[in-house]
Amino acid sequence: MFELALDPTTWGLLCLVALAAGFIDAIAGGGGLLTVPALLTAGLPPHLTLGTNKLAASFGSLTASFTYYKKQLFKPSFWIGSIIATAIGAVLGTLLVDFLSIEFLNKLIPVIIIAVAIYSLIGRLSPTDSHTLPEANRALKIKQWTQGLSLGFFDGMAGPGTGTFWTASNSMLYKMSLLLNCGLARSMNFVSNFISLITFVALGHVNFMLGVTMGAFLMLGAWLGAHSAIKFGNKLIKPLFNTVVIVLAGKLIFEAYFS
Repeated sequence: MFELALDPTTWGLLCLVALAAGFIDAIAGGGGLLTVPALLTAGLPPHLTLGTNKLAASFGSLTASFTYYKKQLFKPSFWIGSIIATAIGAVLGTLLVDFLSIEFLNKLIPVIIIAVAIYSLIGRLSPTDSHTLPEANRALKIKQWTQGLSLGFFDGMAGPGTGTFWTASNSMLYKMSLLLNCGLARSMNFVSNFISLITFVALGHVNFMLGVTMGAFLMLGAWLGAHSAIKFGNKLIKPLFNTVVIVLAGKLIFEAYFS
């Protein structure tokens, strides 16, 4: 069993990182860009880092999701297909990660993220300002299941920037406002985080004390972020989203091809 011994300063810095990550994640996704490297730098081994981060991230994504739900910007019954598909994908991703070529994935992911970055810079994150849900039809169900399975699977593998992928793919697949987009993205991110967390707990890869502590600060950051997104809308969401995507792409390209 790995014994974690952190000095108060390091613990405090991790909590501040979690606060910032929660704020960013509630708006644009990508909070793991901050928390995962911070946990690794603090001395946690990779498997414990991923599991502990999932615990903390679940607090933040739950807070953001519930905030959007209370503001009627997420309707669970309408997105039930996405919820189920995301949960299934997260289970499969977490269980099958050892059977995949991580080297191949590390080289493929930056290419996907660059495409997302280009789309976010030259395209619109939302085709409409109306808070109207997409038309419920067979095509919608196919989109929900395809998107949920793939992104849930990606997050189950502890993939970086899953929330960012949700925001970008929502804008490509559904005609709805950016706030509805964010409500869906944050809620599905919670589903995959929580399902993956259960698996990490079963494997014994979670430090509960650190995860809960960081989770409390992630919750505060997520609450502030979600309310800021609702208040300021596109003026805040799109610039922050573009920044996160560009930083994420640069980080992964460097790690995959130059490190």
